[in-house]
Amino acid sequence: MKSFKLPATALTILCCAACATLGAQTRPTASAPAAILKAGTAKVNITPENPRYPVHDSLWARSLILDVGGERIAFIAYDNTNYVNEELMAALKAKHNLRELFFCQSHTHSGAWGEEARTEALFTRVLDEAAAGMFEAKISGGWRTFPQLSFMRLIVRENGRARESWFGDDHYRAVNPERIPHGPVDNSVGVIRIDDAATGSPRVVVMNYACHPDVVWNNFEVSADFVGYATEYTEQAFDGAVTCLFVQGGAGNQAPLFKDGGRESPDDPRPANYDLIERMGKLLSIEAVKLTRELYPNPYDVPSLKVRTSTLEIGPRYPSDQPRVISTNVAAVLINDRYSIATFPGEPFIKYQIDWKREMAAAGKIPFFFGYAWNGGRPPGYVPDVRSAALGGFGADRDIEVGTGERIMTRLLENFYWLEGLFTDSHPL
Repeated sequence: MKSFKLPATALTILCCAACATLGAQTRPTASAPAAILKAGTAKVNITPENPRYPVHDSLWARSLILDVGGERIAFIAYDNTNYVNEELMAALKAKHNLRELFFCQSHTHSGAWGEEARTEALFTRVLDEAAAGMFEAKISGGWRTFPQLSFMRLIVRENGRARESWFGDDHYRAVNPERIPHGPVDNSVGVIRIDDAATGSPRVVVMNYACHPDVVWNNFEVSADFVGYATEYTEQAFDGAVTCLFVQGGAGNQAPLFKDGGRESPDDPRPANYDLIERMGKLLSIEAVKLTRELYPNPYDVPSLKVRTSTLEIGPRYPSDQPRVISTNVAAVLINDRYSIATFPGEPFIKYQIDWKREMAAAGKIPFFFGYAWNGGRPPGYVPDVRSAALGGFGADRDIEVGTGERIMTRLLENFYWLEGLFTDSHPL
């Protein structure tokens, strides 16, 4: 067999080519940076300086900003029943480059709304401070069921119609002093936990629960009701290292089982029963803290933040009403393709919260239902389901057209499936 030798120059060329090829295969290639979830939070006292009634406990606004790759949303949870104006919302969205900003009122019936310019400055401050302290974050969330604290306040009577719980009859005592657990209710609390990625410690707890904060409904004093105690106890449980946002659920027809009938007037010498308020707040906080300590981020989650908002036109219920149509916004939020949030303006009835959780369980998501959450348009007030609208009673006899809530829920589900990528603008075939 003949031997064949390459010239030295040819061998050198082949070696160089091979090295070049090997280098091309093994040299690291540039890739897009990994997505990072960032969060910011703050807390400010919004109690008016000169309220009409004495202050028993302070009112607070707490904020949460979430950001993934520049896609940014924010929540402001506050102790009151009032709404802010769209001009403030637009200014804050522009200032902080927010895709959406949700104002979530606790709906305490003992709130007080201060001078408008001061209140707006405080809302601006609570968002500014959150934006100034952004940190890399991890998220987890879930629900915990516990003994019932609320009841359905529209009680069906002998004539087949519903009447408010504060009216008694031969069968039912007014204000439910026997704490009969009328339903339906959702006797569970949801928690979204935001950790500092650097330490693994919680920085934010979002508490999601459905019940009117009116344990003492005529106290003639300023108070955040059970919400104030629940959030304060939760923050204390973590040595003040967390901010606890309370976000109301589908509480339109939900009342606390811990109920005081209230005082007759500001001059009534009988004191308001704050023991009941504190007790309910502490019981709720205990469950939220237990759940918070059990939660942990899923290590396989890829940070993502998606939101889709729709505007619905809502007409009147009764032909005798002045013809009017209001526009209101509803939005679905999807975080890490795992945590789904429905934001429902006005005062939705509990059925919608229960339905949302059932629908999201079928979709494999961990659901949260943010009632009383406003991000534009005109809030629709009470939003009863069709059956409740037929049975009647306070909040169910309101003047929005029957079926409004079902339309909102349909749109929320549509928005969720758009975020999932299951709806597209092009035909799938």
